[in-house]
Amino acid sequence: MGTAAKATRDNRTITVDFHNEATYYQLLGDGKAFLECVLAFLLSLGFQLKHKATCGGGGLTRHSHYVRVRLGGLTIWRIQCTRCKAVFTVLPHFVLRYRQMRPEVARDALLATHGGLSLELCAVIYHISPMALYRLVCAFGRQSLVTVLTRCGLPLPTYFLADEKHSRCLTDKVYLPTIVCGRVLWHLGYVEEASAVAFTQSYGEFQRAASQQEPSYRVKGVLTDGFDSTTSSMRTLFPGARLGNCLRHALNKLPKKLAAITSPVRKALRSQFHTLLHRARQRKGLRVFALGQRLRHFADHVTTTAGTANGERVRRWFQEKKAGWYAVLADPQMPATSTLLDQAHNAIERKLFAMKGFHHPGGSQQAFLTGLAHLYNLIPYQRRAKQAGQCGVEVEGGRVPTTDWFLNLQILTSGGFR
Repeated sequence: MGTAAKATRDNRTITVDFHNEATYYQLLGDGKAFLECVLAFLLSLGFQLKHKATCGGGGLTRHSHYVRVRLGGLTIWRIQCTRCKAVFTVLPHFVLRYRQMRPEVARDALLATHGGLSLELCAVIYHISPMALYRLVCAFGRQSLVTVLTRCGLPLPTYFLADEKHSRCLTDKVYLPTIVCGRVLWHLGYVEEASAVAFTQSYGEFQRAASQQEPSYRVKGVLTDGFDSTTSSMRTLFPGARLGNCLRHALNKLPKKLAAITSPVRKALRSQFHTLLHRARQRKGLRVFALGQRLRHFADHVTTTAGTANGERVRRWFQEKKAGWYAVLADPQMPATSTLLDQAHNAIERKLFAMKGFHHPGGSQQAFLTGLAHLYNLIPYQRRAKQAGQCGVEVEGGRVPTTDWFLNLQILTSGGFR
């Protein structure tokens, strides 16, 4: 006998900033003042409460309260809509939903893990469980990157970098399809095979989320490293976009196309190829057509310098990749290299190596990766060379993240508003 599908419950939890704990305890004794404070906070944020579908909007009144024993007997209030009878739980800013740790502890632990400390070290320093911190990162990962970033005011990217990172889950090789625009991660996926179908499914999550936020959303340009599965998935999802090939990857690939020559000759040819691409990028007009002619001359130069076999190999490689280089040079807004994407991949890879919870077949890999991406986006760019304060990291320019960033993250990722 089949079981009926269980209806999902709407999250009607409201996280309210009472500025300090003393104010919260003082307002608990005055129901009218408590409600006025909650309403003022919601109006200041411009959010609407998630009432039931049949409700046209009603007043709020006190419903009930309960005591959190594990938080020292803290009283938590519930308020109710007078029309649709929807009940909302009011959480003060110093309490995390479904978590026993305090926000300041969670904030410092997340800063420390993102700065390079392992789960075990954070557990010792902040007296929390490593699994509790892992689940906290996964809780952030339940929220879409596109939804959070657009609610932060960022526009959807019309040009971005797309690539996949190789990683391992125990002994199995896995791939992390990633989309980056500047220093912002817009997508970080998890697939077990490097096929065009798997990448299309992963990158399709970003495409669907972006279309929901902006139905008219269109991508103008995508930079890849030229991997066939990645380019095929981009053509399928964004048929009108320019597909460019990374110029830095081209410089790194050229020496591998040259065989049976001395190292000085190989280095000289790479340097000349670098000069060719650099001058093509600096030209103001007709630089695409000039690139084709220069590539033919360079292939002839390789034939003369390194032999016929090397020249033919380089010429065939140019024929395969020059369309992607044309796309980069024809549009000034197209990114030319994938350096920022590689930096994001390296930062995520360091965290996956340090966090053992990821390397488990039954783990929450996708949620964990998305949570790490949220931290990468919302915490300033890290410098791991020195330490700053108790978080174990120094951020860009010597600045430490503001104390209210964690509360802002709670509010942005809360499902209680619409």
